[in-house]
Amino acid sequence: MNKWTSPSGKSLRLERGDITGVKVDVIVNAANSRLAGGGGVDGAIHRAAGPSVMDELDQIRRDTGECPTGKAVITKAGHLPARYIIHAVGPVYRGGREGEAALLASCYHEALRIAEERGLRSIAFPAISTGIYGYPMDEAAAIALREARAHLEEPGSIQEVVFVLFGEDAFETFRTAMGSLFA
Repeated sequence: MNKWTSPSGKSLRLERGDITGVKVDVIVNAANSRLAGGGGVDGAIHRAAGPSVMDELDQIRRDTGECPTGKAVITKAGHLPARYIIHAVGPVYRGGREGEAALLASCYHEALRIAEERGLRSIAFPAISTGIYGYPMDEAAAIALREARAHLEEPGSIQEVVFVLFGEDAFETFRTAMGSLFA
């Protein structure tokens, strides 16, 4: 299963590829709490978007400091086809006994909330915290898909949620989770 449609016609779908090329209103970046750029999807987004995004993040840091785990901030998208980037800070996985599941769910919830506040209609997510932060892909997929589905079942501006997954393993893990959760 690669796509689910809610009774109201909103959709959730999975896509293999590079999130920097997706044409949606907003993409979500798997950011660190310093909002300072990094490797993985964070680095790819910053390279593709250009320096204006880091300039905005520098200003956010000056104004409010770091972004806590489970929270998110928004910037314009620089050179990307999206209009905005939401920088969500996922948890480092420490065995699952330190509230990581709730913090990961909060990342998705906060990104969706911020997108709704802007009246945005489409949002694309990577698999937050599954790279260097070590969150097990199967557990992360279940959390991400549950949060997205719950949001789409409520009234709001978002009509489409896309999970853009880098690599076949991530795609297949999300596809399996979607088949189990949405059957």
